[in-house]
Amino acid sequence: MPLQSRLRRMIGRDPAEEGRAGSNLEIFYDLVFVVAFSVASAQLAHYLAEGHYWTAITGYVLMTFAAIWAWINFAWFASAFDTDDWLFRLLVLVQMIGVAILAIGIPEVFSSIDAGHHPAMTMPVVGYIVMRVGMVAQWLRAGAQSPEYRRTCYTYALVTLVAQVGWIVIAVAPLNLRATLAAAVVCVAIECTGPWVAETRVKATPWNPSHIAERYATLTVITLGEGVVGTVALLQALIERTGWSVQTAILGLAAMGVTFAMWWLYFLMPNGETLREHPERCFPFGYGNMPLLMACAGVGAGLHVVALWIESKAHISNVAIVLCLAVPVAVFCLGVIAMNEYLVRSKSNAAPAMVAALVPLAAGVILAALGAPLLLCVVVICLIPVIPVIVVEIICD
Repeated sequence: MPLQSRLRRMIGRDPAEEGRAGSNLEIFYDLVFVVAFSVASAQLAHYLAEGHYWTAITGYVLMTFAAIWAWINFAWFASAFDTDDWLFRLLVLVQMIGVAILAIGIPEVFSSIDAGHHPAMTMPVVGYIVMRVGMVAQWLRAGAQSPEYRRTCYTYALVTLVAQVGWIVIAVAPLNLRATLAAAVVCVAIECTGPWVAETRVKATPWNPSHIAERYATLTVITLGEGVVGTVALLQALIERTGWSVQTAILGLAAMGVTFAMWWLYFLMPNGETLREHPERCFPFGYGNMPLLMACAGVGAGLHVVALWIESKAHISNVAIVLCLAVPVAVFCLGVIAMNEYLVRSKSNAAPAMVAALVPLAAGVILAALGAPLLLCVVVICLIPVIPVIVVEIICD
């Protein structure tokens, strides 16, 4: 059978399709994206441990936004138009190649920011543009084959291309860091405004609520797993040099415990059912998950910093080390609870869950400031997702 005859018309899928889950290709796509998170997380940990906070946070936000935004755009597109034919798969491969290129350029972005030079954005921007060009080709194909959604698809494609012009300017123009960040804010605004215009001012695409919720959940789980893998690899190297110790055992157990509790907390939230009942809440859900995913990968960096402290390679105060873990864990947990409150409104248990998360957060930081043993503070911080889970599962059940 000729390849051309195997192509399926990209006219839009049934948004009410039952049992819709992520395809094998989508899960493979997620795994490739997590490589970029892993590289950015390692760089974040390194610069945090050295006390170079501005470099760490700026580089991390820039790089993880690029990866997450490209992932989000594809996830919603695939929910509406996935044909899983050979052309769709090859264009997904193009996007995956772009992720690899972006990941390769991440360390240089951090080092150039740290040195006070023009941010070395060329390689990440090339990777990002490769991802986005693959996505534009998907939108153009959908627009050509789907008369019902043609204007929406072409709106997506046009806005994406306009934003890429801005990213090219950022990569090649000799801008200082402040000007680069200002230009990046403009490009991000264009990128984020495009879907809102296309979906609310033209015609909404036929995305599937259960599929979208499952796609975000899958990426969250994989990202949590990547943090555990990174921590275990670091502990393994440490054990090979110095042998087992109480410190390494506690950190290993804390890493498993906090990520498991974060997973549990996330899956307490009925996102798929709520999106089906209230599709108008899709934008806060879709965009609001970006800082949650950044924080999810950042937890691995925080655990990495603690491991560097065990090796006597962290050159910051104990309070700062605790905050390196506390901030991403708190952002993730409080963000998940707030997202659930927004989605389900009166049916949520947000207030008691928020209090339950804030208590160990405050206790861990205060203990560190009072000079308590660092690993005790780390264990307390790791209770941030645990106590809300207990509250919701037992007290509020």
